[in-house]
Amino acid sequence: MALSEKLQEKTGYRFRDPRYLEQALTHSSYSNETGARDHHLRCNERLEFLGDSVLSLAASEFLYRQFAKSPEGDLTRLRAASVCEEALASYAEEIGLGEHLRLGKGETLSGGAKKPAILADAFEALLAAIYLDAGEEGFEKVKTFVLPFIRRRVESLPIPSGADCKSLLQQFVQQDKEEHRLEYRLAGESGPDHDKTFLVEVYLDSNKIGMGEGHSKKQAEQMAAEAALTLFGVQH
Repeated sequence: MALSEKLQEKTGYRFRDPRYLEQALTHSSYSNETGARDHHLRCNERLEFLGDSVLSLAASEFLYRQFAKSPEGDLTRLRAASVCEEALASYAEEIGLGEHLRLGKGETLSGGAKKPAILADAFEALLAAIYLDAGEEGFEKVKTFVLPFIRRRVESLPIPSGADCKSLLQQFVQQDKEEHRLEYRLAGESGPDHDKTFLVEVYLDSNKIGMGEGHSKKQAEQMAAEAALTLFGVQH
């Protein structure tokens, strides 16, 4: 399988115009060494510029909807953590982006295909390439590809203040002088391995008081706890 075919399979997106993909994979060191005319139009730097903005909007919209009760400061911190160089380089590594890059000889010899900065820039360029190639559907295609990465990254981070419904539910239950037991039970899961949906039920003693879905067990538990708080009329 050709490298470009393998990469398109990894992204889940097939390019109509392969030139966008080719440019996204071309580092400035390659275009400089090959003496390409208007080398800035042949390398991925301009795509990186556009991809940075597309990525920021996709991440911002996701976080805004996902954490509807969180303040701006928390959303900003989550976005920064999910689109920083280290995060983007890890996303690039997941799809093996480094092995597809066109690098100059010097950059190749110095291990450029594994450098976080180069990988992160190329990942942003790839997003822009998808955005441009897909036309009117560009933003939706980008979100389909990139949001699973961002979702998993965010779910590995501490839950924002104001969104820890499990703690709030525990505090509410403990107000009662009698001892009660909260238990979260996995009720089901669906979807492919890279983008599963989990269904969790929360019980107070033997009574089911809430149910929630999420793309991680932790998130599903939070949603179940939020449903229980709503049942009890607790503001959160």
